Amino acid sequence: MPKYVIEREVEGAGQLSGADLQGISVKSCDVLQQLGPTIQWVESYVTGNKIFCVYIAPDESLIEQHARMGEFPITAIHEVKNVIDPTTAE
Repeated sequence: MPKYVIEREVEGAGQLSGADLQGISVKSCDVLQQLGPTIQWVESYVTGNKIFCVYIAPDESLIEQHARMGEFPITAIHEVKNVIDPTTAE
């Protein structure tokens, strides 16, 4: 199943409190439960003004539906074509 990186523009994301991040996580998990097992949230990276989320889903439309239901912004969706890391050099 395809993997995606979702870029979300969130002003002040890096200053969100632990409680704020927990609330976002709970909301996301609630929506994911409604959508069923074909979409999975892997992890997210919070930076100064953006959140980058990694999802596994059959297509972009399910990611967009998750965003609409959870009222999460989407700046861009990028399908992961390959993954490299230090072991790729071996």
